[in-house]
Amino acid sequence: MSEPSLSHASFATALHTKFRLCQDVPQPIELELVHVSELQSTPRQEIFSILFRGSLEMPLAQRIYQLEHEAMGTVQLFIVPVGRDEQGYEYEAVFNRVK
Repeated sequence: MSEPSLSHASFATALHTKFRLCQDVPQPIELELVHVSELQSTPRQEIFSILFRGSLEMPLAQRIYQLEHEAMGTVQLFIVPVGRDEQGYEYEAVFNRVK
């Protein structure tokens, strides 16, 4: 099985869908992909970020998580809590890769 594509286009296609976190938790946690930033591209690198929203019941710490998605498969992402509102906690993953 090939590695899932962690490209800007792949995440843009998955916008407003659910990712499931199943590791190290008693029950799966759903995170909704709520934002994909604009792709910034230079001759040497491409940069973008994605934002997930999770529930208020189970805040997640900053670390690498294995997430499952119906179309993208299993991905490992370093996510960081960046906010909280009445809808839930927000988590960001930043991509800055050399072309």
